[in-house]
Amino acid sequence: MTESYGAVVFDCDGVLVEPTDTAVLIDAVVDAFAAFGVDIDRALAERTVTEDAVPIEAAREHGIDPEAFWHSRELRASLAQQTHVRDGGKSVYGDVVALSRLDASLGLVSNNQHATIEFLCAYHDLPSFETAYGRQPTLAGAAQRKPKPDNIERALSDLGVRDALYVGDSEKDVIAARRAGVDSAFLRREHVTDVSLSVDPTFELPDLEALVGQLSRPAGRP
Repeated sequence: MTESYGAVVFDCDGVLVEPTDTAVLIDAVVDAFAAFGVDIDRALAERTVTEDAVPIEAAREHGIDPEAFWHSRELRASLAQQTHVRDGGKSVYGDVVALSRLDASLGLVSNNQHATIEFLCAYHDLPSFETAYGRQPTLAGAAQRKPKPDNIERALSDLGVRDALYVGDSEKDVIAARRAGVDSAFLRREHVTDVSLSVDPTFELPDLEALVGQLSRPAGRP
């Protein structure tokens, strides 16, 4: 039953909305370097996106202050995603409506930019989350991304609970939940069908309908 969890906290990309097209994020990296007069190799830009890395050394090699670069990159990435959404990208998953059946406090914690999360929630009219965290456009904000538990812990503090479930679509999500001391649900949506996990989530489910069904079962029933 949902009362077994005081709160259910969700990742955003790949859970509530479709993942961002990688090309959109690569373009943002290229544009950020170009803003500082640097024509960066696109292959390097792609690596920073696919590896989810902050290109501090690349910025320094070109005489760019890493903090200034990262702020520029984050701004461009957020604006590019917002344009992508308005053009029909990052659609909301149809099963998000199932969350209305959950009898628990709802939170949102994402590795995407906080500005992007705010936009997605408003544009897609996502459920009313009592607390929501995305990363801040700073190097400190980047350092607090999952699998670090910082933002999950902040969300739990806001919600005033410790008995919570974190729902994500990556190994980082499962690890972050474990580090925060809460259960996890891994959604094996189409984009992660072939992903192998080195850590075990509390639940592995295909979608949000299955999640709500799992949490709605009477206690003691499989």
